[in-house]
Amino acid sequence: MWSADVAQSQLVTKGADQASAEGVPSGRFWALVIGSIGVVYGDIGTSPLYAFKEAIHAAKATSFAGREAVFGVLSLITWALLLIVTLKYVFVLLRADNRGEGGIFALMALSQSVAKRSAPLLMGLGIAGASFFYGDAVITPAISVLSAVEGLHLVSPAFDNLVLPLAVVILIGLFAAQSHGTAKVAALFGPITAVWFVALFIGGLIHIFANPDVLVALNPYYGVKFVLKHGVVGLTVLGLVFLAVTGAEALYADLGHFGRQPIQTAWLGFVLPALTVNYYGQGALVLSNPQALESPFYLLYPEWALIPMVILATAATIIASQAVITGAYSLTRQAIQLGLLPRLGIKHTSESMAGQIYMPRVNWLLLIAVLFMVLLFKNSSSLAAAYGVAVTAEMVITSLIAFFVIWRMWGWSVWQTALLIVPLLFIEQAFFAANMLKIFEGAWVPLLMAGCVGLVMVTWVRGARLLAKQTRKNEADLDWLLRKLEAKPPHRVPGTAVFFTADPTAAPTALMHNLKHNRILHERNIILSIRTEDVPRVPRYERVTVDRVTDTFIRVVARYGFMETPSVPKILESCRRKDLNIDMSATSFFLSRRNLKPTPKSEMPAWQDRLFVALARSAQDATTYFQIPTDRVVEVGTQVAV
Repeated sequence: MWSADVAQSQLVTKGADQASAEGVPSGRFWALVIGSIGVVYGDIGTSPLYAFKEAIHAAKATSFAGREAVFGVLSLITWALLLIVTLKYVFVLLRADNRGEGGIFALMALSQSVAKRSAPLLMGLGIAGASFFYGDAVITPAISVLSAVEGLHLVSPAFDNLVLPLAVVILIGLFAAQSHGTAKVAALFGPITAVWFVALFIGGLIHIFANPDVLVALNPYYGVKFVLKHGVVGLTVLGLVFLAVTGAEALYADLGHFGRQPIQTAWLGFVLPALTVNYYGQGALVLSNPQALESPFYLLYPEWALIPMVILATAATIIASQAVITGAYSLTRQAIQLGLLPRLGIKHTSESMAGQIYMPRVNWLLLIAVLFMVLLFKNSSSLAAAYGVAVTAEMVITSLIAFFVIWRMWGWSVWQTALLIVPLLFIEQAFFAANMLKIFEGAWVPLLMAGCVGLVMVTWVRGARLLAKQTRKNEADLDWLLRKLEAKPPHRVPGTAVFFTADPTAAPTALMHNLKHNRILHERNIILSIRTEDVPRVPRYERVTVDRVTDTFIRVVARYGFMETPSVPKILESCRRKDLNIDMSATSFFLSRRNLKPTPKSEMPAWQDRLFVALARSAQDATTYFQIPTDRVVEVGTQVAV
């Protein structure tokens, strides 16, 4: 899953990569490796709690969990980890960075920059991919925490009635703590998760030594044979095997936090061996003791270790859930900046780390959705039926967008690109088809949630374009207005006025209303336009351009990346470096507040028109979002029919 900037992300990834490349790993590099283990691999690292168990339960319909089923499931898990995670994400996508950043929107923006004719299609794919992320994000905390707490059953059956309430309490506590930030505990995520992976490795290795025959499942023949031989059951097992790779997308999403080489090193040298050994240990245990099917993960460990493992598993799942929650904040902020969602409140929870943010509305909507999933499905086995379909869809979309980047940006031919991407798409679409078999068992829930999010994004994009078109019709050309003002100057008042506009060549609506109703003009007037570029971050020296149009009018364009939050005070501070000194105490900010009303003449269907108006009314006001001093704001109301 997409995750937060944790303490380790303060380290410079470029320096880490250089240290690795020189062959002398620095302390900074290894700190990034440990940090990535906690943040990047938290989700995929908790998959052993349920992935093998659910797949082998489905497979036992064919052979009562005998050798054929165990070897088939293990072979499928192994090659899913190797082909999807290692080949696609570790070796291919980590090289497709957008100025060092990864994730679905970074990839979308990168592809749009090199395939401009296909930009609308790529935006649609990006919206769909992000929507599926939200559909998946509501299941990850639910299934992870439930599967960890369910280990209490093995300690004592008396705990059975406490599993659901305890999971609910943990989840409520986790979401309630978000407003305080995670900077103080984030440094512990890596070490705790590293201990978790060590426990996975040891638990599996002991049972592999006891039954080494299980290693024959490294041969892909057993996996392919199982799927082809058993038809629908084989396809069902394939869908459940995919649970072993959920969370793989975090490798690419967190690229900017840790750098390519630390993430690759953590996977190849630590995480992949631990996961593989643990899965094979579970297989060896089931072969020697079929009764272990009840809970093959926890039964890897001796009785005295059960409670410590439940505690460690709970900690690991909380860390994995934290990564999903903060990933949702990050993705939402990017969507807002890219114009895919209305403005939502953002609270910075750390003075030193810009990436540490809290979004109240997103947080509580996620909590409601997660609790709904927990109370609806009640246990991890039922949730497993709903898990996976959204992730597979997101992975297919990522591969489609990556095709354009590899083809257009890397300079590969169409055939070379197809040779790499088409086999991956074939595998992912097989997983998607397998997961669609679970549609009536619960997979419809994340799909419905993803559909709702996608509908909101599409409605907002379409409505915003129609609104911009309508606004542009009513706006005058700025150069025309300035010529008119020079010919017939209005009364001047001292001070500076800042007017906001999306189009720096047009006269802002607030300026036109000020002239129409107040018939005055300030001594100095700044036309401010804030743009979002198709890069994650814009360098400070490229942030602001200042154009002195006349003696009294100055055009300022501020450029931000889609991973940044605009700040008007900081923009004006940057203007000082361009010899434009602004006294905030003598500056007024003029904003146009639109009162939107649906109209039967809208180019959108009536229901979509009403949805757009509702979204616009729920958006955070520009004063708060852009951090404008409230005592210096003058709002001019206008009514617009859309």
